[in-house]
Amino acid sequence: QVQLVESGGGLVQPGGPLRLSCVASGSIFKISVMGWYRQALGKQRELVARITIGGSTNYADSVKGRFTISRDNAKNTVYLQMNSLKPEDTAVYYCNLAPTGWNKDYWGQGTQVTVSS
Repeated sequence: QVQLVESGGGLVQPGGPLRLSCVASGSIFKISVMGWYRQALGKQRELVARITIGGSTNYADSVKGRFTISRDNAKNTVYLQMNSLKPEDTAVYYCNLAPTGWNKDYWGQGTQVTVSS
């Protein structure tokens, strides 16, 4: 059973940074595409950033140039460095693990990010 545990959320002032981490249990991290999604109150969950096994990345237009996704396969961990945060970035952020070739993916429990002065 795969478990994903996010950390690093919290309250931050506009313009500030925050780094999220997601640690995956098990041995399939290395064969998985990893993603960060977010869901604001009353809105649908949306993709924030994704990183492939080979390290290719893609980002939502709203976070390009401000957020950076990275992965450390030795630590089974994916990170989301968030800079220049805006109030509209406020949401619950979820980690997603999608093993290549599997018809199944996994979600973390989510971590709250609140951007407010």
